[in-house]
Amino acid sequence: MTDFHPNRRTFIQGAGTVLTLSALQANGLTFADTRNNMRVGLIGAGWYGKSDVFRLIQVSDIHVVAVCDVDSNRLAEAGRLISERQVSRKVPALYGDYRKMLADHKLDLVLIGTPDHWHARQAIDAMTSGAHLYLQKPVSIDVLEGEAILSTARKYNKKVQVGTQRRSTPHLIDAKEQVIDKGLLGKISHVEMCCYYHMRKNGNPPLAPVPDFLDYEMWTGPAPLRPYDGLPHGSWWRTFMEYGNGITGDMCVHMFDTVRWLLQLKWPRRISATGGIYVQKGGKSNIADTQTAIFEYDELNCIWQHRTWGTPADPEYPWAFIIYGDKGTLKGSTMKYEFIPTGKGDHIVKDVVYEKEEYPADLNEPRIELNAAPATRRHMLNLLSAIENDHLPVADIEEGHISTASCILANLSMQLNRPLIYDPQQKICVNDPEATKLLRRPYRKSWQHPYIG
Repeated sequence: MTDFHPNRRTFIQGAGTVLTLSALQANGLTFADTRNNMRVGLIGAGWYGKSDVFRLIQVSDIHVVAVCDVDSNRLAEAGRLISERQVSRKVPALYGDYRKMLADHKLDLVLIGTPDHWHARQAIDAMTSGAHLYLQKPVSIDVLEGEAILSTARKYNKKVQVGTQRRSTPHLIDAKEQVIDKGLLGKISHVEMCCYYHMRKNGNPPLAPVPDFLDYEMWTGPAPLRPYDGLPHGSWWRTFMEYGNGITGDMCVHMFDTVRWLLQLKWPRRISATGGIYVQKGGKSNIADTQTAIFEYDELNCIWQHRTWGTPADPEYPWAFIIYGDKGTLKGSTMKYEFIPTGKGDHIVKDVVYEKEEYPADLNEPRIELNAAPATRRHMLNLLSAIENDHLPVADIEEGHISTASCILANLSMQLNRPLIYDPQQKICVNDPEATKLLRRPYRKSWQHPYIG
């Protein structure tokens, strides 16, 4: 097999005009040889878990020493594929229980790519074992899980990079530098965000025996135990609120996080939402097929809208954000950005960067999101720099928590049919004891919720 994983310096040289060494350093990325000894573990070896670890291997000579997954078939496949890509060519130790993996290995970095209901418990256990984290979004399934992750990261000085990699997306970095930071939009007082993908699974499969290769009890963990009706992989689990927070928790978290980063926003002062299952009423899915949420700031509303049916408002921007200023409009997505001046001025358009020539192996990877691979590589480099140089990563856990919790609060607002004001200091919904109780979901017996307060 061709050795296609360039080291850090090859990455810099091959990036050419895409990202120069000086640009990397300007973004807090410095390079040392100490990471060559970094011991890495992966929890959740499905599609995106493997994709994340492959991007990491492409930009650093780390050692993936252990992998965990509750599906023994996926676990074996992940071990083989990782061994083919990493420098040592060693097959990682394979585990069905992440707790044993953490106990057996002194890991420097753990990547977590499990379903949302597992993120908090695994993140906290990994950090208390001594590891830094690459944690997929959303960081938690309830608000107080996120508070517990943030508290643990700060207590143990662990760097946590959240997989909201729009902050490391080349064309969106360019939009920030060339449009936002230069003030081309003028006064910004309205933002729209959307997702119109038909991504809501809505089947009605029959109950079935749990296959021998899947530990369904461990897959479920702290979540409610649904009757088994087929493999939860392939996003079937995302159609149930038992394991996630619907389309808002999955897709809004990306766009809202991007907008907050671009505009330097923190917690919304108030959140409201309406929606429900309006169209796709058949099947087992219990997540909303239609939702509108408003994240309020001073003289600025950020509005989210999703439909898993019908057509997009703008076919060129089916999953996107639009920032309106009095001097112009900025449209952005994972594929491009576009600045449209209100009057005279340059109409600016910049497309996604792919890096196909620098990383030809990307073209042969099943299910890879080619448009996201360059951003994930930069995200990994930024995390490694944060670990080496003791600075916060670009998608630090506090930022990931704000974006995640805001989306969860939007769902709670929709459920309660009233606006919510969250106080992150007191960790309550102001003047709303009923909503405050919903900030923490109950865990299944034998599993302990990580928030103590």
